[in-house]
Amino acid sequence: MDFNSNQFARRFHYDGGDLGARLTDTGTQFRLWAPTARRVQLRLYPDGGTSAPLDCVELQPGPRGVWYYAAPRRLTGIYYDFAVTVDGVTRATADPYARACGCNGSRSMVVDLPATDPEGWQQDKAPARQAEDIIYEVHVREFSWDESGGFPQAYRGKYKAFTCADTTLHGDGRHPTGLGYLRRLGVNYIQLMPVYDYGSVDEAAPDASFNWGYDPVNYNVPEGSYSLDPADGARRIRELKELVQSLHRQGFRVIMDVVYNHTYHRDSWLERTVPGYYYRHRPDGSWSEGSGCGNDLASERSMCGQYILDSVLYWAGEYHMDGFRFDLMGLLDTSLMQRIRDALDARYGRGEKLVFGEPWAAGPTACKRGTRLAGKRDLPARDAEIGVFCDALRDAVKGSVQHSQSAGFVNGGRGKEQKILHSLTAWCPGGRGFRAAAPSQVITYVSCHDDCTLWDKLVATLDPCLRYDEGTPRVLRANRLAAAVYMTCQGRLFLLSGEEFGRTKQGRRDTHDAPIELNRLDWQRAWAHRDLVDYYRGLMALRKQLPALCDKSAGAARRLLRAESPAPRIVTALLDNTGCRWGRLYLVYNASGRAYSCTPDGGDWQCLADGESSFGWQRPATARTFTAAPGTALILGKPCP
Repeated sequence: MDFNSNQFARRFHYDGGDLGARLTDTGTQFRLWAPTARRVQLRLYPDGGTSAPLDCVELQPGPRGVWYYAAPRRLTGIYYDFAVTVDGVTRATADPYARACGCNGSRSMVVDLPATDPEGWQQDKAPARQAEDIIYEVHVREFSWDESGGFPQAYRGKYKAFTCADTTLHGDGRHPTGLGYLRRLGVNYIQLMPVYDYGSVDEAAPDASFNWGYDPVNYNVPEGSYSLDPADGARRIRELKELVQSLHRQGFRVIMDVVYNHTYHRDSWLERTVPGYYYRHRPDGSWSEGSGCGNDLASERSMCGQYILDSVLYWAGEYHMDGFRFDLMGLLDTSLMQRIRDALDARYGRGEKLVFGEPWAAGPTACKRGTRLAGKRDLPARDAEIGVFCDALRDAVKGSVQHSQSAGFVNGGRGKEQKILHSLTAWCPGGRGFRAAAPSQVITYVSCHDDCTLWDKLVATLDPCLRYDEGTPRVLRANRLAAAVYMTCQGRLFLLSGEEFGRTKQGRRDTHDAPIELNRLDWQRAWAHRDLVDYYRGLMALRKQLPALCDKSAGAARRLLRAESPAPRIVTALLDNTGCRWGRLYLVYNASGRAYSCTPDGGDWQCLADGESSFGWQRPATARTFTAAPGTALILGKPCP
């Protein structure tokens, strides 16, 4: 069959929304989309391990390639898989549409989803949106593994750690960690690195290895290694719901990091069910590898796109997720991304669920002719509520992530002024290498889980002795300047957990499978660098008060009244901040080695933040002339009459 043909799509596309195992009042219905199969058997098991089948039954073929069986009783808690025969070859496969599974996911499980709801789940809702979206990227295990965090021993590295509202450093009762620390910091979105079921950690021995989890196995099932009991298919569901509920109650919205561009192995449940359909192949039949992970999902094919859309809507509805970050979104087609945006808007309201992703890939991909991929190209023409990470701003501030010694504006790089000027308005209308139509399309950031942490990048470029644990005054100063620059640029703010306390991974660029000791959040360091944390805290609190920076509209760039580089490694800007107690903003980024004095137009101004403090906005003192010390920023506000 020609899987790329319109004829195949017309004949076999199915959007009934009922694939997988579904409980009814009196029975259980099983549906599997397998249009190329000649036979499908359902095998039922008492557990998710290696036990022999309790029963084997034949599924019946139906319209549009859907196979069906109705069991006469509710099979809650029963495990199952399929034996799918295609071209004379029979393959055992779990259910690609499964919503529960056993330990390590090799068998699916019939689950009564309402029974997994924690108390009060039907009343759970996200907190109201704030003036600015500030996204904090967290890995479930990294968040609470460090003993100094004061989490209950059994909860360390688990979903349940996010239900602890008031942990403190070593349990001292004085220095908040965990959610209390994040409430104080001022972020309002928690982005969870992968929490779907992934394959790189043995759920039967979760402490034996570590991985970020960018290797999907069961797309619609929570990861079991974060559960207190990975063998209980229902428990991991309840615990992830409790995590979301707790974050909502503590004032945070929740974003899910999703990886629909590739799977853990080529020999996935999707491949075993419909061999050759869900993946891209080159003309010679070899596997496309634009993901750098051995396979690329063919999102442009009708039922692959439907599968991804159904999955996103399932997580948004069943788990109350408030947004989705798409890994390697540059491998997904723009049509699918628009369908996802439209479907979420139709259910929850325009822009209520955030959608953004990485507008790049690891390499070329072999997609269907005519497919438009969701990279940086043509971004201004796409939906304003589908965002992308702005690598142009990131690299302008700290230097290229591809080269450890490459320096940016804050750490000695030259010729970065023009890119910093473009960054002020989130590259709207933009320049060479990046262009957006509105700040709502732009994720403004300088660090994420990939590549070196901001701290490590600054140490590598500014400290010949590479003192990652200590830091020098020069590194600390550059970190503050980097934060001041990107937090005063338009776009949605995003930061890696721990960036605000100088998180270090000892200079390692890729720690996806490094020991947890290197990847953990070091809560002692958070308090050792409390001055840096407070600097971030003040900038976030200030940002939420400044309409000139929070404006996400297509007209936001008009708020920039004047911007220039009066000298090498110095940038200044004047912004219209109408709608606030400061009618004008004046920004100075001084990355040079000498002081820079300025006298903004129009009389008295208030210093809202400088290189020493980001809480100047709490003090009413005004002046007419100001000086930005070497390697620091100034944020000035002109009080309204």
